[in-house]
Amino acid sequence: MDNLPFCVISSFVDIVFNIEIIIMIIGLHRMTFMDPGFVTTHHLPSIDLSVQDSLTEVEAQGEGFEVWRRVRYCKHCQKHVAGFDHHCPAFGNCIGQKNHLFFMVLLGLFIICEASFVACTSPFHRLQTAAEFPALNEDVRVATASRNLVTGTTLFCLIQILWQVVFLMWHVYCACLNIKTDEWINWKKYPEFHSKAIHDTGEVQFYNLYDKGVLRNLKEFITAKG
Repeated sequence: MDNLPFCVISSFVDIVFNIEIIIMIIGLHRMTFMDPGFVTTHHLPSIDLSVQDSLTEVEAQGEGFEVWRRVRYCKHCQKHVAGFDHHCPAFGNCIGQKNHLFFMVLLGLFIICEASFVACTSPFHRLQTAAEFPALNEDVRVATASRNLVTGTTLFCLIQILWQVVFLMWHVYCACLNIKTDEWINWKKYPEFHSKAIHDTGEVQFYNLYDKGVLRNLKEFITAKG
């Protein structure tokens, strides 16, 4: 294979990339079996907040009251989850109060690993194509197959990075507003998100009862322990 050019990745980059992969696999395993905040129905208190309840009235009941207020039911797991955000099919687990921050960290790690792979393969894509070689021998066939595999994997990583970055930004945005994905999509099902002011048309307007300001929202999100 003397007539084929090749590229070499430094040992340091190779070690760092493999460490990233190992950490990601450990995090993936933990996320799959991590308790998102499951609660049993007999632990649920009787809560009856009207549309007119204000944030002050919710806070007067104590921090634990708001946690119970935001317990939602997951039809996939068939369980109630505190701080339910969504059910993640990739992990086969719910994202709730106890693992939401860890989920975002793991998502960021996925982005880093995929970006590292793209960076490591960039020199490979600068190699000459097999068509530029005079003889299509067995070595060239192997090189072509390897190039196609790397190219396909790189494109897959780029697509993954694109939607994962948007997804991560969405979760950061929700954390800043103290709202969950499920609440944002299905807010009409939850009376506490209905505005006090209802127009003559009868249309209910959205009102985020739990928004306490960006800094306080982020602090509560980071320190949430369930």
